[in-house]
Amino acid sequence: MQITRRSLLSMVGATAMLPTAAWAGTPSSAETERAIGSPQAPVTVMEFFSLTCTHCAEFATVTMPKVKANLVKTGKLRLVYHDFPLDQVALKAAQVARYLPENEYYPFIEALFASQNDWAFQEGEDYHASIFKYAALAGMDQATYDKAWNDEALAKWILAGQQEAETTYQIDATPTFVINGKKYPGAMDYDAFAALVTKAAKA
Repeated sequence: MQITRRSLLSMVGATAMLPTAAWAGTPSSAETERAIGSPQAPVTVMEFFSLTCTHCAEFATVTMPKVKANLVKTGKLRLVYHDFPLDQVALKAAQVARYLPENEYYPFIEALFASQNDWAFQEGEDYHASIFKYAALAGMDQATYDKAWNDEALAKWILAGQQEAETTYQIDATPTFVINGKKYPGAMDYDAFAALVTKAAKA
C-alpha cells in the first residue's frame, strides 16, 4: 500500500498545508518534541524520518546502536525526531508513536524499524492490526490506539511540521539530518555521522 505525498495531503484535507503556527495553542502531549539525549549536550541533531522508509530503518538498526552508546549516552549528542511520513501508513504509525509516553517513544520507533519488513510491506497487510501488535507490547490499550489512529488533528499537526521542514530546510528525502542548520541526507554509517557531530562540537 504505497500512497504518494500528494494523495496523502489530499486525504487529510487542505488544512494540513497550513503552517505550524496555525496549530498553535496549548499542545497536547502528542504534539511535543520527541528526543533522546541530554538537553545539555553540546550538539543537537534533527532527524527527519519516515517509519516506512527502508533507509531510515537501515540507519536505525545499523548505525543508531553505536550512536546511542558512543554519543548519546556519553552526553555528547541530543537527537530530536521529526516526523516526515512518506505515505499514509507512516503517518498512522507516527500518530500512534506520539500517543505513547515519552520514555516509550523511541523504543517503539526502534521496534517498528527492526520489524519493518513484517508490518510495512506485506501484500494485503492489515496495517491497523499489525501496528497495534507493537503498540500493545509498549503498553497501549486498544481504545488509546484507536484514538491515536483516528486523531485527525494530530495528523494535520504532523503534516504541517512536514511542510515547514520542506520550506525551512528543503527536506525532500528521508532520512535527512540537520546539524547547525545544514542538511545531510542519507543513511550514514557511524563513522560519517560521528565525524559530523565532532565537527559541530568544535564549531
